[in-house]
Amino acid sequence: MSAPRVRPELPLALVETAFLASTASLGWLASFYLGLTPVLRLFLPIPLALATRRWGHRFGWLGLGTTFLLLSVLMGPPRGLAYIFRYGFLALVLGYHWRRGSGWGITLVQGLGVGTLGFFGQISILSVLVGENLWLYITNQATQVLEWLLDRLGILVQPQVSWIQITTVVLVMVNSLIYTFVVQLVAWALLERLDTPVPPPPSWLRVWLGLDE
Repeated sequence: MSAPRVRPELPLALVETAFLASTASLGWLASFYLGLTPVLRLFLPIPLALATRRWGHRFGWLGLGTTFLLLSVLMGPPRGLAYIFRYGFLALVLGYHWRRGSGWGITLVQGLGVGTLGFFGQISILSVLVGENLWLYITNQATQVLEWLLDRLGILVQPQVSWIQITTVVLVMVNSLIYTFVVQLVAWALLERLDTPVPPPPSWLRVWLGLDE
């Protein structure tokens, strides 16, 4: 009985996926403990997205699981889940579409959905940790601030909590869309130099950036 054949690229895929998972974990650690989140958050999804882009969705999920295990050991499972919800699932979506060569439109739409769900997933985790519904706390605090502001301006309008919640959801969606767009742009500029191209920006954006003369 012959031994099962091992694909020649399998060891390289495993090593590279493990390395990229470690890179993602170190980036999350640095952003959390060193206060570098505003700088590093644009790069946090890229390592796992690159693993998915190069080796397929199976290795993307493997990298995601490895990253969660590393962060769970180093920071605790809640911090690991926070990364997964906020950046990990988005990384898989980006890598999947980069591998398929999808246009930016579908990538941005799905990134918007995953980013929005990830935000509320992170809020849910934090709510469990602190023992309080943070979503209601945030919207109630926003309502009180808005009431104080309207009172100072002499505007006799009573803001409704439901409208505050709807506005907050819309703002989260807009933020997710902008974030996905910027990450896509950063990854395109970075990975082109690493000989791992991703779908280029649409023609209007290339013209606006002065890339097409």
